[in-house]
Amino acid sequence: MRLWTVHPKYLDSKGLVALWREALLAQKVLRGATKGYRHHPQLRRFQAQPRPVAALATYLKEVHAEATRRGYKFDGRKIAPARVRGKIAETTGQLLYEWKHLKRKLRSRAPKVLAAHRGVKEPEPHPLFKLVKGGVQDWEGRHVADPS
Repeated sequence: MRLWTVHPKYLDSKGLVALWREALLAQKVLRGATKGYRHHPQLRRFQAQPRPVAALATYLKEVHAEATRRGYKFDGRKIAPARVRGKIAETTGQLLYEWKHLKRKLRSRAPKVLAAHRGVKEPEPHPLFKLVKGGVQDWEGRHVADPS
C-alpha cells in the first residue's frame, strides 16, 4: 500500500488506478471494516488525525478529481462523505523520498510519463498536505538517507 504524498498528477495510469484501490482499502481499514492492514505504516498519518476517515476521504477526493481530469470513470460514491478543511503536515524529506521512488517506477513502466516530468526537482504535494522541513518519515519502515 502506498498513499502518495506527491500530487496524483505525477502518477502514470497504473499508479493512479493502484492509488485509488489502495486508498479505498485504507478507507475501509479506518472504518474498521477489515481485519487486515489495521497497522499498516502508510495509515499512520491518517490515524493520527482527529477525524481519520474524513482525512482519507479528503485525500481520495483529489485522487478522484485527477482521474476525472484524465477521463477515467472512478466511482466517487465510494468516498466517505465527510471532509476535513485543514491540511496534514508532511516533511519535504518524505516528499522527495517518494518522488525518487516514483521516478524509479516510471523509468521502467512509463518512461514517457517520466520524460514529461523531467524538469521537476521538487514535485507538488497532494493538496491535503502542507510541507514542513524534515526528513523521511519513520513509518517508511527502512533506514533511508534523507534525499534533501
